[in-house]
Order: sequence, then C-alpha cells, then structure tokens
Amino acid sequence: MHHVIREVHPPQGPRNAQFIGEPYGADISFFLVDAEPGQGPRPHRHPYPETWIVRSGRGTFYAEGDETEAGPGDVVVVGANTPHTFRNNGTERLELVCIHAAGEMVTEWLDSTDPLP
Repeated sequence: MHHVIREVHPPQGPRNAQFIGEPYGADISFFLVDAEPGQGPRPHRHPYPETWIVRSGRGTFYAEGDETEAGPGDVVVVGANTPHTFRNNGTERLELVCIHAAGEMVTEWLDSTDPLP
C-alpha cells in the first residue's frame, strides 16, 4: 500500500494537482483540475483513453468535431489518439478528475490550427 500526500506531487498550476501512477505500481495517472470560467487546455491527444469525472461546475468537452456539456457527477470518456480539449463554460469553477489510463502521462500537443476550439 502507498499513501501519497499532496506535497509529493505538488500542483502543476495555481489550482491543479498531478499523480503519476508508475512509481507506485498503478496503471493510471490523473490530474485534479480546478479551472476558472473560460479555462481549459490546448487541444491535444494521448496514446490511451482519458476519462473525466466532473465534480462541480459545468464544462464543454470537445473531441474530433463532437462536443458535449457535462456537470456534477457526469463522466466523459475519449478514446486513445483522439484529439480533444475542454473548457469551463460556466460562471463557477470547474472541478474535474482527469484520469489517464497509463502509469505515465504522454501528451501530444496539437497546433492551434487544428479544428478544436
């Protein structure tokens, strides 16, 4: 058993935390995201699926021309190698758990000319 305290994996941004599972024998990694209205990552993709669990707020999730809005308790999944992003489209903070189906995160950032918002 491993008990990982927040200080081991400090925030990557002003209100985000990251967990990399590989050092602990876990085949998942995740971000805890607490995004301001209008915030979200640049378009990107991973060689594995990504699952988002919305804890609070509202977000719009984009993947290869599709979009869906999700709120508290909703789960959104995008397949491996699928270009995607999300935005906080509400007036409150958007809290998410972004689960990467891999012990180590691999991200390919896409050009700003790619057809995602």
